[in-house]
Amino acid sequence: MKVLRVLAFIFGAAILVAPAAADNYPSRPIRLIVPYPAGGSTDIMARALQEPMTKILGQPIVIDNRGGAAGTTGSNEAARSDADGYTLLFANNGPISIAPLLQKGIDFDPLKSFAPVSLVSTAPLVLVASEKVPVTDVAGLIAYAKAQSKPMLYASAGPGSLGHLSTERFLNQAGLQMVHVPYRGQAPTTLAIFAGEVDILLTTTSDTLNEHIRSGKVKLLGVSSPGPSPVAPGAASIGSALKGYSVETWFGILAPAGTPPDVVAKLNAALGTVLAMPQIRDRFLSYGVEARASTPAELHALIAAEIPSWRKVIEERNVKTDSGDDASRE
Repeated sequence: MKVLRVLAFIFGAAILVAPAAADNYPSRPIRLIVPYPAGGSTDIMARALQEPMTKILGQPIVIDNRGGAAGTTGSNEAARSDADGYTLLFANNGPISIAPLLQKGIDFDPLKSFAPVSLVSTAPLVLVASEKVPVTDVAGLIAYAKAQSKPMLYASAGPGSLGHLSTERFLNQAGLQMVHVPYRGQAPTTLAIFAGEVDILLTTTSDTLNEHIRSGKVKLLGVSSPGPSPVAPGAASIGSALKGYSVETWFGILAPAGTPPDVVAKLNAALGTVLAMPQIRDRFLSYGVEARASTPAELHALIAAEIPSWRKVIEERNVKTDSGDDASRE
């Protein structure tokens, strides 16, 4: 009986200690892995969240840039980290939903290796054309491309990038064939469309691209969101001319699988508060993205839904990549 009383005491103490430990989270700095080099758009957003998240959680948020292999190097590291809430990943479509379908040697499972915390932002892609292409909207582009005797040229930030797959989805739905001209990153594609080296480009917005649009050297034809977007004011949705077409890049926070639900809930609540701040929303719009929080379940559902849709594009368009350094939005 004495042994049973001791065991009962130990069991009861464990029940009391566990919630107390969770209540004390976080008790030390939190590492936020950004799977791209410093200075990219993902890094800039992470640093915008750093100060307000630190104030709410009471512990420093330490940015750890782990670039390489289109974001999968840092994602692999995050997936292998302790599931205690002290290592998080600032993720997006590229390394989570697309790269595992194209790259070999990825150790994580997008749906099983992570505990989603919250979306942070979303952004549409913009479809632009060189000034030499005599069209002003998506319907005009489709008609013009079908009338050409040889395929038009389109740029992307690299094989397997979001822009590459999104353009192939567009071509597939429109019944078009174009020649893919891959570059190494977004900046060279902007120069290419400006110089007329390629005919069209489907990409995320940037200050440089917007400057070329305002100057008339590049034509804005449409935006890939389901409807109008504050990121590209005045642009019609591509879906208005090509029914059902919709693509958005997303950014979100993931934790390693097994992270306690109450820790995930605390992080989710903090992110929701920060992303509702007017100054953060305005700052994000200046980056070309729209601040958007979510529940963990909503982020999981988003990832689960888009993986088969990208797999379909890859298979139907026979998309190949020979390198682990393919670009996605950084």
